[in-house]
Amino acid sequence: MSHVTTTHLVSADWLKTHLHDSGIRVFDCTTHMVAQPVGASKIISGRPAYEQGHIPGAIHLDMVQDLSDPSGTYPYTMLQPQEFEQLARRIGLQKEDHVVLYGTSAITTITRAWLVFYVMGHTQVSILDGGLKAWQSVHGEITSSIPSIVPSQYTVDAPRLNHIADLSRVKEMTRKNPACLVNALSREQYEGTGGAHYGRPGRIPGSRHLAARDLVDPENGLFRSQTKLLRMIQEAGLEPHMPVIHYCGGGIAASTTAFVLAMLGWNDWALYDNSLLEWSTQSDTPMEIGQSRG
Repeated sequence: MSHVTTTHLVSADWLKTHLHDSGIRVFDCTTHMVAQPVGASKIISGRPAYEQGHIPGAIHLDMVQDLSDPSGTYPYTMLQPQEFEQLARRIGLQKEDHVVLYGTSAITTITRAWLVFYVMGHTQVSILDGGLKAWQSVHGEITSSIPSIVPSQYTVDAPRLNHIADLSRVKEMTRKNPACLVNALSREQYEGTGGAHYGRPGRIPGSRHLAARDLVDPENGLFRSQTKLLRMIQEAGLEPHMPVIHYCGGGIAASTTAFVLAMLGWNDWALYDNSLLEWSTQSDTPMEIGQSRG
């Protein structure tokens, strides 16, 4: 979406105009994920590239070290409210700050950061559409200066934990209406015909497909137009009244489909946090391969 500014998405032009406004906090969330044949992806921190150059005032947040529960059974598990509170205080976040997230890695890693802030109840959190590439296209300043931080007394008062689904909730959905489950992986992963898998290939039976990677333009990294996004969602068989649960391999790609639905005004959605890393390794959870019958 070029030149768009919404609650969830801001353009590079908007950020260039408002970068030095009081309460604007920018975070570089670059984290590179290298898919493995089976299991969780290998993680490469974006910290070195951040130190070489970033948007002025930006602080780097690592998806694993900063934005995942260190005691979680699976990688990338959502932070607990008290853990986010500690992080927010350490980075000097104030409750009224407008957080803007960006990066140079796949959009899925940036939307995952958005999900953490959103679920923890932060009021204003946006993604820079197109990331650092878009910022550079409007001749935005790049610096290697690391900003100083004054710790805050941030408190998590109203986390949106209903947007995170656990195994039991997903099992219940498969019994009631599996068509409300959305797989955000590639088509070949969804059908179990190729790509990485997470213990067993394929998908949760009956689930629909909406690939996270298709929601952005691969040429410029901008999200597709709202008209195009709505059409893609409808073609996936989703309707606004449906209580959707998004899933993928480990809760990263699914954050992008969740972000898009939230941006378009959907409220009844959740993300299966441990996704197929958990589901495909259970003894009582079926998997389905091949083309969808729906």
